[in-house]
Amino acid sequence: MVLTCTLGASVIAGIDRDSLRTLFIAALGCNVAWGVIDAALYVMGSVFERTRNARIMQAVRSANDDAVALAVVRQALEPRFGAYGQDEDREQFYRGLRRMIVHSDSRRSLLTRDDLGSAIVVFVLVAVTALPPAVPFLLIADPVVALRVSNTLLVALLFVVGFYWARSIGGNGWRTGLIMMLSGVLMVCVAIAFGG
Repeated sequence: MVLTCTLGASVIAGIDRDSLRTLFIAALGCNVAWGVIDAALYVMGSVFERTRNARIMQAVRSANDDAVALAVVRQALEPRFGAYGQDEDREQFYRGLRRMIVHSDSRRSLLTRDDLGSAIVVFVLVAVTALPPAVPFLLIADPVVALRVSNTLLVALLFVVGFYWARSIGGNGWRTGLIMMLSGVLMVCVAIAFGG
């Protein structure tokens, strides 16, 4: 987001010290706003998933017989697990899960402490990503050089994020980092081309 703002503004408005300072204040504010939005969306997604699961569990508990309860479990999980394992293994899993649901004591909680803690982490991660590109403007007097160093830093960070993300899921870090970096540059070019 910051990369798109800085590149777009430099193309449209030119580069001078005062406009870049205003631009970075706006970019920081934008990242803070998106941090709030992403945190809220995270909480809403968690509440939605928890409520959905509670409705499914209630449907299993209130089913007339075991076959109906098993059908509810199957309907809820088959789209996620349909491609895994043998049919009889999945059916055994569904039966065990039905028994577990029937014998569990679930208390419905819309919002948990973990939701709030995770939302704070989401907010901080989104908001803090605007800080590294601001450092060159604090250290370099020439606004053109500071802008280019800032943009280079952001493109490099796209590579770093892709590299470590791929390694955390067992993928090829170098390839994913390069793809993420090039995709980011391409998206920024598209945004600039459309006036962003």
